[in-house]
Amino acid sequence: MDRRASWLKGVLDLLVLASLTEGESYGYAIAKRLDDAGLGRIRGGTLYPVLNRMEEAGLVAAEYRAVEKGPGRRYYVLTDEGRTVLAEQGRAWTEFDASVRSVLAEGGIR
Repeated sequence: MDRRASWLKGVLDLLVLASLTEGESYGYAIAKRLDDAGLGRIRGGTLYPVLNRMEEAGLVAAEYRAVEKGPGRRYYVLTDEGRTVLAEQGRAWTEFDASVRSVLAEGGIR
């Protein structure tokens, strides 16, 4: 049984916040960055509700921009509150990851 999809669902908010630390981006570029990092393809039906929820929570700010060719894009940028949540949740995830690794190592899995 492949559990990666459920693991990703549990940490996707954190990954999206982390993907915005270097500056603004738009949905497709965020999804591509996460895919390139080995996390698999994240569909818009999964990503955009996360971005909308984060915008409503004040963790990201969004701005729609028209482009010369093709549809416009909504660009997202991390807010100060988003940076704070990323730092706090990033530490919590790192501690959780260490605990999981410890238990797996005790079970002989490295």
